[in-house]
Amino acid sequence: MAKCLVLLFLCLVMVSINVANTMNETCVDDISIVLQIDLYKNSCPEAESIIYSWVENAVSQDSRMAASLLRLHFHDCFGCDGSVLLDDTEDFTGEKTALPNLNSLRGFEVIDAIKSELESVCPQTVSCADILATAARDSVVISGGPSWEVEMGRKDSLGASKEAATNNIPGPNSTVPILVAKFQNVGLSFNDMIALSGAHTLGMARCSTFSSRLQGSNGPDINLDFLQNLQQLCSQTDGNSRLARLDLVSPATFDNQYYINLLSGEGLLPSDQALVTDDYQTRQLVLSYAEDPLAFFEDFKNSMLKMGSLGVLTGTDGQIRGNCRVVN
Repeated sequence: MAKCLVLLFLCLVMVSINVANTMNETCVDDISIVLQIDLYKNSCPEAESIIYSWVENAVSQDSRMAASLLRLHFHDCFGCDGSVLLDDTEDFTGEKTALPNLNSLRGFEVIDAIKSELESVCPQTVSCADILATAARDSVVISGGPSWEVEMGRKDSLGASKEAATNNIPGPNSTVPILVAKFQNVGLSFNDMIALSGAHTLGMARCSTFSSRLQGSNGPDINLDFLQNLQQLCSQTDGNSRLARLDLVSPATFDNQYYINLLSGEGLLPSDQALVTDDYQTRQLVLSYAEDPLAFFEDFKNSMLKMGSLGVLTGTDGQIRGNCRVVN
């Protein structure tokens, strides 16, 4: 009897050890897939300073580039995996020609230059997806906006999907329900949607993206002078390719002027102006950000961190590309 009890005890100990080991392995695996601040502190300590230097130089030469690099991260981050950077191949059609991206995304050469220097300093270490996330933060900071610690550890995708980009990225004519649905589909909240829309305080848009806005001539939030100026700009030869500033007042400064403009009927894109004309809840949030720039800054950086963690690839699900335009 005593012998049986000893054997039973030993079996229970072995089971306990195996369970503990399994739990430990699971915990280690979980830790390995969590994005981290200062991930490259030892493996590539110059990474963030290299990225910042290139972004600063690019923005100094072309103030639009801040908005362009921020936009690249946005369009990549309905799945933050660097897929937006891939060129078309025989195996797949990339995302660059998807309707929300075509003749819209720019700044690829800046990312190429950053990647090239990083590969010379610390090869196969910093992913293209992490470069996009960091360059977006730096673009905001250089333009006068808030800063935040970028969490790192994303891997780059092994492919891209034009269809997914077309279906997932909100278009410039989206209604509030469509905007809310598309943001919620990827895990972003109603409040995230309003805060992240504030990125339209930077950049420009082609007349073709807001042509429906030019047809409006009545309603409580119509600004006739604003619309007439847009109509004049877009009625010129090659009007559809003409560019208009998303924020007329401070187009190169990251601030809360976007929300103030919406309340004045000066939202350039139909999807922007809809935030104050189509929905009471969105209008109230726009009002709060128009009145309190610090609240906007705080919510924006928190929403950027949340967005930056969407659809990330880790471990063997992705890779660190040597060239952001092609899979290794």
